[in-house]
Amino acid sequence: MSDAAPPRRETTAHREPAPGPSTPSTAPAGPGAAESSGAHLLDSLAPLLVEWLPRQRWFAGKGRPITGFTLVAATELLPRPYGGTTPGLLHLLLRAQQPAAAGHPAPAEDCYQLLLGVQDVLPPHLAPALIGRPADGPLRGRTVYEGLADPRLAALLLERLRVPGRLGPLRFTREPDAAISPGLTPRLLGAEQSNSSAVYGETYILKLFRRVGPGTNPDLELPRALANTGCSRVPAPAAWFEADLSGLSGATGNGGPGDPMTLGVLQPFLPGSADGWQLALGALAVQADFTSSARALGHATAEVHLALAEALPTVVLRRPQLEHLAAGMTRRLDAAVAAVPALLPYRDALCAAYEELAALGRGGRTWRAQRIHGDLHLGQALRTAADGRWSLIDFEGEPARPLAERRRPQPVARDIAGMLRSFDYAAAVGRAAGTDWAQRTRDAFCEGYAAVHHDPREDPRLLRAHETDKAVYEVLYEARHRPDWLSVPMSAIRRLAEGHRATGGAAV
Repeated sequence: MSDAAPPRRETTAHREPAPGPSTPSTAPAGPGAAESSGAHLLDSLAPLLVEWLPRQRWFAGKGRPITGFTLVAATELLPRPYGGTTPGLLHLLLRAQQPAAAGHPAPAEDCYQLLLGVQDVLPPHLAPALIGRPADGPLRGRTVYEGLADPRLAALLLERLRVPGRLGPLRFTREPDAAISPGLTPRLLGAEQSNSSAVYGETYILKLFRRVGPGTNPDLELPRALANTGCSRVPAPAAWFEADLSGLSGATGNGGPGDPMTLGVLQPFLPGSADGWQLALGALAVQADFTSSARALGHATAEVHLALAEALPTVVLRRPQLEHLAAGMTRRLDAAVAAVPALLPYRDALCAAYEELAALGRGGRTWRAQRIHGDLHLGQALRTAADGRWSLIDFEGEPARPLAERRRPQPVARDIAGMLRSFDYAAAVGRAAGTDWAQRTRDAFCEGYAAVHHDPREDPRLLRAHETDKAVYEVLYEARHRPDWLSVPMSAIRRLAEGHRATGGAAV
């Protein structure tokens, strides 16, 4: 939930105007009267959505025009009455079509989940949520707005989750032992990136996925699996909802066309907690020690990794898998070098880290891979003030990556590298760059991890390859979106490259 650096998902890229004066086209999800009616609805909404969608923080296609929409499903969660002040709620799944562009070589057709509130007149307190007033179609003259911003409509979502069932393609499910009280007051959280969240009465938090695709989202799959092992480091889902699009065209994606789409997950809210990014910067601001906190966080991370290995299948990475892993890292490095020439002087030394990993595989070395967090950094860890206990959240992984890739077993070194890079970012933002704060914190995290699992520093080449891969990604991100921050990952690039030259790759 935090903007813990580096925040991958919010961009400020310029949006090019759509070519030509025409409104983006719409295409129905399939034949028949219902689809035709849905297409007519989307035709009327398209002029509004083409302007509104790119302004949303969770929209992944910034920098490219929207050239069309495809309706996947439309479900009326609450009828839209005329007159009075009672709102209606319309649930849409639609694909936004975008052309290829510089930095985005392939056309995009991402599927988004929208919750549209509908009223005759929008109350003043909902003015920031306004989308617009369709000029024609079934919603002609009505006011359409972001439904999750309306407490009445957010409360309706909770009630749907509290009393499970189906409505059209939408399926609402609750864990049998979850007691969800009615009437909990909702509030929308503002610090969002790729998703939207609402807190209900300081008891539950609903995470609504915006960019969706077929298949179980890891942020539902992994916390449920951890709950079955008795691991208490991750809030267990109480309820969730999905879209069952089997039989509908336009529903293909990373999963099979018949796989349900995870749309939202309700989990216990942890009141009085702060994320690790806030805590680290707070400690730096007053020059307080953070090593004990980092050590405890390493301990918690190792507990989660062990529980995931117990709950879900693991695999052994041998020569073919390690060569494939190294080749993928090399491809990402070459793409980054082409986009950011400042990386070029370090390319060979960085690439050598990947080649060493492949060479170890050719020499018979193996590593175990398992399900991991996939996007671990300080902002994904919460510490409660009452007992100082760490919990991990947001198991979605990197949303820009295909779902099948995010669900693939990987070495735990990837999660560890992500957290180590986050300590470097905290040191830079907290004006501790050039001191030993980051190194002491990194060491403490690894010590805490080693007390439960193994010491990640005992596999320096594996850890160095993953940290290098992460730093290369950060360079590309900062160059595109925050040039003023480019010096932070470039400092790590220099350290990793020089460390390799000085020690032959044995140091991290």
